[in-house]
This record gives sequence, structure tokens and C-alpha cells, in this order.
Amino acid sequence: MSGITRTPVRFVAPPFGLEPKVDFVLDEIEGAVGLFALRAVDAAVDAAIDAAVDAADVRLFVLDASVHLTDYSPVITDEQTALLELTDADDAMLLVVATPASSGMTVNLLAPVVVNRVTGAGAQLILEGQDWPLRAELGPR
Repeated sequence: MSGITRTPVRFVAPPFGLEPKVDFVLDEIEGAVGLFALRAVDAAVDAAIDAAVDAADVRLFVLDASVHLTDYSPVITDEQTALLELTDADDAMLLVVATPASSGMTVNLLAPVVVNRVTGAGAQLILEGQDWPLRAELGPR
């Protein structure tokens, strides 16, 4: 997998619907800027992440909001920031879960995935009191 970035991510709590999984790897999708596969891995074999990926296991597709949703600016609470040990906004990678739909692709803007680029800590956050849709259609770029 030459040239492809692979980043370990450990969720501070399992992503919604994926309990009890907390150990994942974020793989760039070759040829698709800002698109990643978030795959569950077996923490017991962290040293060999490639061998840990189980094709029959959990995988989500996520988009880098800074690439695909430049107007998306959710407010992350101080508590959520502390949970991820974020000390600098530039250390936060903001991702949204992408889901194929009959009319195209939708993205979940209400519950983004935030990853601390420095520590690899991740969380799927619920944006309470904000008016972001659960299923927003992704328009052409």
C-alpha cells in the first residue's frame, strides 16, 4: 500500500452502533482526496496493523470536512475538547460519516468524528443544540 496514509485511532468511547470496538485505523482511499475508510482492528496486534484488518469486520467511510465541507463549522464544547486532549484547533481532524443513498451520498453532520492528530484519540461527538442534519446530501464539488 505505497503512498497511502494509515493512521491508528483509539476512540475514547465506542462509536455509535459499533460497541464495543474502540481501536480503528484510518486509511486514505487512493485517488479520492479527503476520503478515508475507518476500519476496526484488533488491539492485540497493534504492531501489525496491516495483519489486524479483518475484511469481514467493521468499516465506515468518512470524509475530511476541511476538504469536502468547507462551510461546516460545528462548535465543539470545552468538555469534548478536554476528552480528546486537544490543546490546539489545528490538531483536530474533523470527519463526517458518509453513507451511500439512492439519490447519491449523505453525510452525518450532527455526529462528526473528531481525531486528535497528535495522540490518535478519537470520538464521535453529538452536537447538542446545533442545527446540523443527520443526513445531509453531499452535492458535487
